[in-house]
Amino acid sequence: MKKYLLTFFMLALPRLVLACKECTTGLPRGLRGEMQHPSGPDSNWDYLIVGITVVIVLLTMFYSVKWLLNPGEKESTHIKSLILIPE
Repeated sequence: MKKYLLTFFMLALPRLVLACKECTTGLPRGLRGEMQHPSGPDSNWDYLIVGITVVIVLLTMFYSVKWLLNPGEKESTHIKSLILIPE
C-alpha cells in the first residue's frame, strides 16, 4: 500500500504544485511554472529584497560552518570542543 501511495504522490505532486497556464502568463520568464497561482513580483524592489536576504543567509551559513570547524577557543572544556571531539 505504501508503494502505491508513494507512486501516486510522485506522479500527482508536480501537477498539484505547478500553476495553471493562465496564472503564469503575467510572471517574469524565470518564475513561470514554479509556484501555484503566484502573484509575482510587484516591482524591482522585490528582487532587491530577496537578493539581500540570500546574501545574509549565505554569510550566516558560511560563518557558522567556519567557526564550528575552526573554533578560536583552545580550552578543552569549551562547549565547541565537546561538540567537535566527543570524549
